[in-house]
Amino acid sequence: MERSTTIHDVWSVPRSVGQKLQLQRYADVVQTLAKRNLKTRYRGSILGIYWSLSNPILMTLLYSAIFGSAFAASYDNSIVSYGLSCFCGLALMNFFIQASSQALPSIVGSGGLLNKIRLPVSVFPLSVIAANVFQLTIGTLPFLAIITLATSKSAVNVVALAVPMCGLIMLTAAFGLIMSALYVFFRDVQYLYELFGFVLFLTSPIFYPIELVPPQLRPVVGLNPLAMIISSVRDIAISGNSPHLHLMLLSFGSGFAALAVGIVFFLSVKSDFMDLL
Repeated sequence: MERSTTIHDVWSVPRSVGQKLQLQRYADVVQTLAKRNLKTRYRGSILGIYWSLSNPILMTLLYSAIFGSAFAASYDNSIVSYGLSCFCGLALMNFFIQASSQALPSIVGSGGLLNKIRLPVSVFPLSVIAANVFQLTIGTLPFLAIITLATSKSAVNVVALAVPMCGLIMLTAAFGLIMSALYVFFRDVQYLYELFGFVLFLTSPIFYPIELVPPQLRPVVGLNPLAMIISSVRDIAISGNSPHLHLMLLSFGSGFAALAVGIVFFLSVKSDFMDLL
């Protein structure tokens, strides 16, 4: 009798298969799905993945035109510095919201496939994150590297960008895993997450300087998981000074801790997915 197909994750493959082979198979599936995601998303597009830069650039120009003169005093009286600060925050926020929002319905949307083929269920949200990471690496990151080199004149600062960016990727992967798992159980999560993204944007000092936030509300901003990462990237990219090690470590550490929580949560609930797909 043919054995029925069930959901398996990378951690539940047969023990006879070596760990290296397990990871290789897992990586191959993620890579294949990520490529399919990008091809589907930008089929027929002229600019392709570089459209990801359109939103932060357009919003940077808009905020600079509206708020540049009012907030320039907090940026050495330079509207250009204000614009660069906005771009850094908007680019990171745009990546986080876009990648995690796209990962949210990935498991439910692949329910039919999961019922037919044995696949590690976590490849679906992580492949969406991987596609957006590739987009970030090709599109936004070179732009940030150019800004960093122009302002700091230091290759060390350019290399240091990798630390908070890794923190950002881990944080995004954590939310992708958690939200995609919750969406299997509660379809309202999609609408709640839209509200969460709006609150996250408003509590991130992106288009306004942190100095304008009342002291009694700054602890609220401190709860924002992206605030530390944005601050670290700005410190490296536009301050013109050597990177502050504590900011880098905090941004990386927060991303790592979030990813650990995301993995534990995902593993604790994934066994119940098949009953709901």
